[in-house]
Amino acid sequence: MTETTMPADDISAGSRRRTRQKGALLFLRDILIIFVVALLVSFLVKTFLVRSFYIPSASMEQTLQIDDRILVNELVPDLVTLERGDVVVFRDPGGWLGPTPEPDAPPITVAADWVLSLIGLSASDSDDHLIKRLIGLPGDHVVCCNALGQMSVNDVPLSEPYVTLQPGTTDVSKIPFDVVVPNNSLWVMGDNRYNSRDSRYNREQPGNGFVPIDNVVGRAFVISWPVAHWGWLDNYPEVFGSVPDAEPAK
Repeated sequence: MTETTMPADDISAGSRRRTRQKGALLFLRDILIIFVVALLVSFLVKTFLVRSFYIPSASMEQTLQIDDRILVNELVPDLVTLERGDVVVFRDPGGWLGPTPEPDAPPITVAADWVLSLIGLSASDSDDHLIKRLIGLPGDHVVCCNALGQMSVNDVPLSEPYVTLQPGTTDVSKIPFDVVVPNNSLWVMGDNRYNSRDSRYNREQPGNGFVPIDNVVGRAFVISWPVAHWGWLDNYPEVFGSVPDAEPAK
């Protein structure tokens, strides 16, 4: 009986081929694991820590421009206290936003945006939220305007460097108001005071223009895109530093 043996070169070539195939499979497995872990970590960060939104309107100019992207600290207000001057993102309390038509986008674009939203690089629901500057905390007495056109909080006039006014105007609000912020609510205003549908213009809506604290998604802290606009978002403690605390309203 004759035993047939393979040449050593053929055995070596087959072994190298199997090794390469195994190495390629291990590489693909490692890439897949890294991708899944990165996706999971990004999802957890987006859900509990930081979220990205884009700016759809001019209501916060010149602080924020249309189509700017911002990062929002979602630990506010559950773990980090809200402060006057914070730029906050919140869900519509009801009636602040008109109907938003569904965008006509290709299915592949919709799918890509959904994946990016999972990891916090896109915010498909930005149109359902608003962004304004927090002016009044619960119990605060907010009034506008005095003889110099300033707004006051708890009888302290504010000098607001972030406000954009129309040429020839000095009052920081087109309409006067005198409000006391209820418990668990906020009074918010856009920096572009003559082009912002904020608390002043929603007094006839549910909540009388006040934003429930429970509606706050978080505090915007940085402009992340475009690169030319990158910068930290200030809450101007020097503007509000002398405002005394107020007793919660009843």
